[in-house]
Amino acid sequence: MEPDPILLWPNGAPGSESKTAQEAVRISPQGDHVVSSVHRPSITPYLPSKENATSAAVIVIPGGGHGELWMDHEGYRVGRWLSDHGVAAFVLKYRLAAEPGSSYTIDGHSLPDVQRAIRLVRSRAAEWGIAPDHIGMIGFSGGGELVARAGTHYDSGDSGASDPIDRESSRPAFQALIYPAIPRDMKLSKDTPAAFLLCGENDRPDISQGLAQLYLQAGWSAGVAHSDWNRTRLRYA
Repeated sequence: MEPDPILLWPNGAPGSESKTAQEAVRISPQGDHVVSSVHRPSITPYLPSKENATSAAVIVIPGGGHGELWMDHEGYRVGRWLSDHGVAAFVLKYRLAAEPGSSYTIDGHSLPDVQRAIRLVRSRAAEWGIAPDHIGMIGFSGGGELVARAGTHYDSGDSGASDPIDRESSRPAFQALIYPAIPRDMKLSKDTPAAFLLCGENDRPDISQGLAQLYLQAGWSAGVAHSDWNRTRLRYA
């Protein structure tokens, strides 16, 4: 039996107050569950056994070009694999900016969903046996773009917020970007979380040869090539 999802905002996500359409699911020819019409963003937890737990956690962010979410091979299967190896995983369903007719935007809705997911997991870290400073992200394709954005747009939380989740930091400890779309306006610094990038040599040129390489070059130019980044390599698979 699959775990039950946890709503990021139980009383409704900001910006989705008038959205009442049900979530849509189609089955791809490969058997994947492909989700759209997300108005109640959530995380689905995959928690390791206490005997196997490492205290690390990962927010798993599926891709789909911001128009849909490929939930199985870029989400649930990744979550199960991580939990089997002692890492708590939380598969994110986020609002989609490129879905036909969508009024959502990446920076105004999708990115806040990612940031909220990090804050939520951090707020329940003790309950789930997670070290608050060991919470990272992995994203695929459009989900990789969100990881890249969240890795450069974070804050320490609002200590005066009425919602205790909003008091938590949204900074990830690390990030893994899998065949990602990299925003060209990213501003990296020495405080940017350590990153791992992976793409296929025969992928789109803007991914395999362009944007991923640009990310590493920008990191080195910003002086991010410290001990964490020295272990980072652009790998082709």
